[in-house]
Amino acid sequence: MRSQGQVRFIKISARLQMIAAGTAAALLAVWLVTMAAMAISGILSTRDRLALLDREAKVASSESRVNAYRGNVDKVQQDLTKRQDYIEQLVQAHLGDLPKDAQAGETVSNSSAAAADTVKKVSLTLPEAAGLARLEARQLAFVEALTRLADRRAASAEQRLAALGLNPRAMLASADDRTAQGGPLIKLATSIDGSLDPRFQRLGLSLARMDALERSVRGLPQVLPASLEYISSGFGFRADPFTGAGAFHPGLDFRGPIGAPIYAAARGTVSFAGQRSGYGNCVEIDHGNGLITRYAHMSAFRTVVGKAVGPGEVIGLIGSTGRSTGPHLHFEVRIGDRPVNPRPFLEAAPHVFEETRVAVGAQTAR
Repeated sequence: MRSQGQVRFIKISARLQMIAAGTAAALLAVWLVTMAAMAISGILSTRDRLALLDREAKVASSESRVNAYRGNVDKVQQDLTKRQDYIEQLVQAHLGDLPKDAQAGETVSNSSAAAADTVKKVSLTLPEAAGLARLEARQLAFVEALTRLADRRAASAEQRLAALGLNPRAMLASADDRTAQGGPLIKLATSIDGSLDPRFQRLGLSLARMDALERSVRGLPQVLPASLEYISSGFGFRADPFTGAGAFHPGLDFRGPIGAPIYAAARGTVSFAGQRSGYGNCVEIDHGNGLITRYAHMSAFRTVVGKAVGPGEVIGLIGSTGRSTGPHLHFEVRIGDRPVNPRPFLEAAPHVFEETRVAVGAQTAR
């Protein structure tokens, strides 16, 4: 070192140089470690912050989807409610008000209490499904009310048949004849697993029974088969007009001129048009449930087999064919191929079938 014209020399030993170098290296190492630690801390902090943002985004997305699903459930509920409103209005328009209260002796189930309890539990545990639970309760009440209506209409039809001395059970048995039935098996179900709710099954059975009994009523003779002067021979025991001996007469004989019109006593389908031994020219009309009316001794046919006829429709003309002593109409009512007295049907027609004629007229007007 030069200072004021003098030169001085400083000697550093190897040891001191090593100590200084070591110190500098140590300081550099500490600095490097510190910087690395700070970098790692920053990286970890950034990662945690990104993870937190990702979780927040997922939470927001889940909430939006739940809201969307809840909105869809509400929409489904509203659609189903509208449909139920439509069904009930349609049924009321065609069938009238459904029974709301049960009557003594009725066996229709009443699910109102159980349904109310279900609505309460669902509302507490799954509030978003409460509307669907209320709709289900309303649906079950509707089904049970419709079942009551079907049972009451069936009971009314039974009373009409019994008033004419007929056995409703026998007529139902005739309607349940399955000797000539078939077709593909298409099962009915009310659940996705293929099961059928007993209340819906009961409704189907009640409607089928009502339909069979009311068809029996509609098929009963309700129109005089001819505009004639009087009955020339009654139902039951009589003296045979040819032999004079006692014999059974299975119908009513109406005297009238040749060529006078013969009318269908009730609606049905012509099942026979031809000659039968003792009857001559004969027409038979099948009214369903085992009930047939027979018109005999015709001079001419005015119908054909397979034709659907209505009450009062002309099906033939009076004559004297077959085992007959003069022009007349032989009229029979047969149930299960057994003749029954036609007089009670024809005498009761103006009263017993008044509602039926009104209903048929209303349907025709529509």
